[in-house]
Amino acid sequence: MTAVIHGTGSYTPSYTMDNNDLARIVETSDEWIRERTGVIRRHIIQEETTVSMAAEAASRALEDKRTRPEDIDLILVATISSDVILPCAACCVQKAIGAVNATCFDLGGAACSGFVFAYNTAMAYIASGMYNCALVIGSESLSTLTNWKDRGTCILFGDGAGAAVLKAASGRVYQSVTHSDGWKGDALTCKSRYVKNWKSLPEEETYMQMDGQAVFKFAARRVPEVIREVLDMNELSAQDIDYYVLHQANKRIVEAVAKRLGEDMEKFPMNLQEYGNTSSASIPILLDEMNRDGRLKKGQRIIIAGFGAGLSWGASVLEWQ
Repeated sequence: MTAVIHGTGSYTPSYTMDNNDLARIVETSDEWIRERTGVIRRHIIQEETTVSMAAEAASRALEDKRTRPEDIDLILVATISSDVILPCAACCVQKAIGAVNATCFDLGGAACSGFVFAYNTAMAYIASGMYNCALVIGSESLSTLTNWKDRGTCILFGDGAGAAVLKAASGRVYQSVTHSDGWKGDALTCKSRYVKNWKSLPEEETYMQMDGQAVFKFAARRVPEVIREVLDMNELSAQDIDYYVLHQANKRIVEAVAKRLGEDMEKFPMNLQEYGNTSSASIPILLDEMNRDGRLKKGQRIIIAGFGAGLSWGASVLEWQ
């Protein structure tokens, strides 16, 4: 038994900040940001929350192929920026969409790898026969974790949510690959504001801090490696893959991965110019856009690959139905 995607949805806030807006806050410019990241604008929450965006993306994913909320028996929300601790974001989504039969929990910590890890978790549960219909969501309000005084990070991040419905089906089972390296986790950090002494910490430590060069080198090396690993594990070649849907972190990273794989950039769709880095939401937002604009066709093979905090990285093969 395997599972296939049976509906996608996404939501991004209507309020946007473009590079010129950021240039009024920190010393930067539109040209500087575009050249180094590819980002032009990012969507930022106003009244929205991580939960409300997740619920809206989930509703749109259900509507896509007319899945009934009561048919969902598992809800996973990947997030590092939830507005709630208890109940978990997944339970809040359950209540919002009326998924009365679902088991719900959140996956945190993997950050930008979050959707891939959650997708793999749902696939494993469905393959085991424990669940039949899962709703996998990545939702982030990274603007709440961003230090808007730090031009090295504030230019990168945005808010949004993406979701996919997975249903049990017959067909080929593709093996997935995931990795973690806690020894290099200092490259991307954020101290918790829930610890007893958080007010005594340096302010910048309670926001995301990143060693940009270390993260770039990590992604440019590990992502091509894990893609080759998942291809070999499934006895596939690059010619068997129609699209590589990577976490949307930085245009230069995507270009570096394509170059190291020797693949044409046309197989690496990007939308980071519009949304920036939305962490766990980036892959499902891009999948939803590709689904709705007709780029995805039945029978196409797609590799999704995430990389982020932990450090963590992983890749999965899916066949579009």
